[in-house]
Amino acid sequence: MDADRSTAMPQPPPDRQSRWLALVSGETRGVAASLARFGLWVLSFVYRLGLAAGNLRRLLPGGVQHPPCPVVSVGNLTVGGTGKTPMAAYLADLVTRMGGAPLIVSRGYGSDEGRPNEEARELQRLCPDVPHVQNPDRVRAIEEWMRRRPCDVAILDDGFQHRRCARDLDIVLLDALRPFGYGRLLPRGLLREPLSALRRADVIVITRTESIAADELAKLKTEVGRLALGETPVLLAEHQPTAILLPDGSRRDLEWLAGREVAAVCGIGNPQAFRITLERLGACIAPFETFRDHHVYTREDLNRLVGAAEAAGAKMLVTTGKDFVKWLPMIEAAGVASRVGVAALQIDLRITEGEDVLRRRIAALLAASKSQGEH
Repeated sequence: MDADRSTAMPQPPPDRQSRWLALVSGETRGVAASLARFGLWVLSFVYRLGLAAGNLRRLLPGGVQHPPCPVVSVGNLTVGGTGKTPMAAYLADLVTRMGGAPLIVSRGYGSDEGRPNEEARELQRLCPDVPHVQNPDRVRAIEEWMRRRPCDVAILDDGFQHRRCARDLDIVLLDALRPFGYGRLLPRGLLREPLSALRRADVIVITRTESIAADELAKLKTEVGRLALGETPVLLAEHQPTAILLPDGSRRDLEWLAGREVAAVCGIGNPQAFRITLERLGACIAPFETFRDHHVYTREDLNRLVGAAEAAGAKMLVTTGKDFVKWLPMIEAAGVASRVGVAALQIDLRITEGEDVLRRRIAALLAASKSQGEH
């Protein structure tokens, strides 16, 4: 790739999320940064007090409620993308293949006036035959669904911190690229709970294992086992790119990216993982732009992005599946006109070590669900 071309399109200034990550990771240095980190540490202490109060509430009568079917929770310890939505889709497919009727339940973060959010649209694309309901009160959502339709296993997408809903299987995902959130609670670090919360997990899955060396992965697996007191199964998973998706529903093979000059953009919790994946597929990326997680794209955003890609000489603007589903309505409405094509990189989650553990646990839940139905 021409060096002049790679710098011809200046990168936008870092957004608020990027500046915060640079601060909490220690990348930003200086007296002002140190003072800012101290202020964030004070706020994280207040956050810890809030966690403690929430834990006490769960000890009160009615603090934990039991839905009328087995529940599997998919969650994480850190903010940012660890692969919860692909994992929920994988589990729904596994339950279906094992003869069960799954239901995916999520909070509906960022949904607008009852319309499905990006996770819901992404799940619809990944597992179109699996029902998905969104409701902050997930117990009520399951109960209301089961009054009308069958459900053998309810899968909570991002449910580890939603402890008011009792669960039969707690699965916690850790991103291999930054598994421990810099070791500090929000907002000083990325942790939603202390690392000791790993002891609540029934199964731990290290995701994006393809992104680190084998010796680093072995050390990480040992450390995770130590934090979980050595009693929790630790599984390994990869995020595998499988195809290039186009707005008309057609696909291209991954080889199409090799040596191709593309622009890339994403609004996810771990944008670096997306860039690494594109580079490993041989794409020449310029420019690369990021938005905060759950960014609500506008037509102006998309027009600016394709215009920047065209100015840089790229023939395709590539994004994630999660972002793509938010772009499609604007593309279908003919709101974007450009000589630059738009595409998404489809990435699926695959368990590479320990899938038998999940199969046994799911089989036990299906047997329990069948037994409840017979009584």
